[in-house]
Amino acid sequence: MDAREVLEQVQQGTISIEEAERFFRREPIEEVGGYARLDTHRKLRSGFAEVVYCSGKTVEQLSAIFARLYEAEGEAFGTRASPEQYEAVARRYPQVKYDSLSRILKIEGPEKAHTGCIAVCTAGTADIGVAEEAAQTAEYFGSHVERIYDVGVSGLHRLLSRLEDIQKANCVVAVAGMEGALASVLGGLVDKPVIAVPTSVGYGANLGGISALLTMINSCANGIAVVNIDNGYGAGYIATQINRIATQSEGKAT
Repeated sequence: MDAREVLEQVQQGTISIEEAERFFRREPIEEVGGYARLDTHRKLRSGFAEVVYCSGKTVEQLSAIFARLYEAEGEAFGTRASPEQYEAVARRYPQVKYDSLSRILKIEGPEKAHTGCIAVCTAGTADIGVAEEAAQTAEYFGSHVERIYDVGVSGLHRLLSRLEDIQKANCVVAVAGMEGALASVLGGLVDKPVIAVPTSVGYGANLGGISALLTMINSCANGIAVVNIDNGYGAGYIATQINRIATQSEGKAT
């Protein structure tokens, strides 16, 4: 529950002023097991609750952190989760969902109104795992996502056949490995921000995504920002921020 929901419930009489006061007096940091300090006020500051990066955490650590975030927010979201971590969380929360392709672990709250539009594009099918991390992050935070996969530059007609859909979006996420040219092509075709995500897909000289990263950073097309290699979550988060600004502006214009 966020601050607005608390105030609305006070107004409606469903919670008391004393209960609301306790909510606003909560400490902004909550210790969990001596190994984590949860940022329980992040949603108040940024509009987005804390997300768990699951990789590197023990099953016990991840289960405890995920449980506490779910109890606090009524939903929880984790990235780079393993099947073992999913199984541990599922024993406590059978409703948890796990996508083995994107490695996202989540329990979603009440059904959201997915607003605006973000186009998530991939150069190839092998890039879809990273693209799904971006797409599902954006959807979790309330954005509508159009998935446009396997439209890389080796067959440019595939991209052009979906260009009208891409141009309608408030923001475009371009996910590509190999030489990473997709972001530059999209940057020259749309009038919205393009978030480029280099992936580690490619042969030896791809250097684990560094060749795609350098191509994207050195693009001559305007309006391109670049996140780290394989960082679908970071792209989805930024795209959601852009999409929110765009939808808010549209609402004010009407």
